Amino acid sequence: MGLDFSGRVAIVTGAGGGLGRQHALALAARGARVLVNDLGGAVDGSGGSASAAQKVVDEIRAAGGEAIANGASVTDFEAVQAMVGQAMDAWGRVDVLVSNAGILRDKSFGKMDLADFRLVLDVHLMGAVHCCKALWPVMNQQKYGRIVLTTSSSGLYGNFGQTNYGAAKMALVGFMQTLALEGMKHDIRVNCLAPTAATRMTEDLFPPDMLQAFGPEAVVPAMLVLAGAEAPTRTTLCAGAGGFEAANITLTQGAYVGVGPQAPERLLERLDAVRDRHGESVPASGAEQGANEMRLARTARG
Repeated sequence: MGLDFSGRVAIVTGAGGGLGRQHALALAARGARVLVNDLGGAVDGSGGSASAAQKVVDEIRAAGGEAIANGASVTDFEAVQAMVGQAMDAWGRVDVLVSNAGILRDKSFGKMDLADFRLVLDVHLMGAVHCCKALWPVMNQQKYGRIVLTTSSSGLYGNFGQTNYGAAKMALVGFMQTLALEGMKHDIRVNCLAPTAATRMTEDLFPPDMLQAFGPEAVVPAMLVLAGAEAPTRTTLCAGAGGFEAANITLTQGAYVGVGPQAPERLLERLDAVRDRHGESVPASGAEQGANEMRLARTARG
C-alpha cells in the first residue's frame, strides 16, 4: 500500500537520463503523475536542451502514464518557482520531490578553480534548497510531503578530486537533518539517498563486468521507499547493485578532560578514548551533543 503512488504528484529534477529518468519512470509506473525536469546540459553543466525531459515524458505517456516536461535550471529560483507552479496548474498538488539534478567538475583541490567549486555547490546544494523552498508552502498546506535529496558517498566518506562535489553532498545531509525536524508537524518527511550507479557521470569508474549490475534501476527501490507514504524521516539510505545500507552520523560516549591550561595536553593523551566507538549513538537532534557533554561534566564532579 505504501508504495502505491496513485493520486500522487511527483517532481523529479535531473530526470532526463540516468538515475533521474529511472526515478521518474518508476514513480509513473506506480501511478504518480510526474513533472520531469531536466536542463538538458552536459555532465559539467554546460549547454541545455528541452529534448531530454520531453523524451522521458514521451516514454511515460507511451506506457499509459501522465507526465509533463520542464527545462528549468535548479540554480534559478524564479524558474524553480515557475516549475512548481506548472505542476500545481496541471494537477493541483505536489506530494513528492526527488531532487536529483547534478553536475561534476572534478579536479584536485589545488588545481580547482573556485568558480567550479561554487557552481557545483550551486547546482547540488542550492538547487535542492530552491526546490524545497518553492514546495514548502505547498506541502505545509497539504500536510503531506516526501522529499528525497540525493547525497553521495563522496560527501559521506570523501573521494579524491571531489572536494566541491563532496562538500555539496554532505551539506545536503545537514540540510535534511533540520528540514526533517521542521517538517514533522505537517507530515513532511525528508530523507537522503546515496546511490552507486553506472550513469554517464560515473560509468568509467566501473569494470565492464559490473556495469549491468550497477545500472541506475537498482537504486530505484530505495527512492520509492523514501518517497512513499510509509517513508521514514531523517534517514540516509545507500543503494547500488541490489545492496542497501544506512549511513549515520554518530556521537561517541566521549571522555571528560576538564578545562584549564593543560586541557589540550590531556585531550591529546585521551584522544583514543574520545574516539572510541563503543556505545556510540545516533543523536535525535544537535542538542544531544550538549546533553552528552553535560553528562560528562556532572559525572566528573561526582
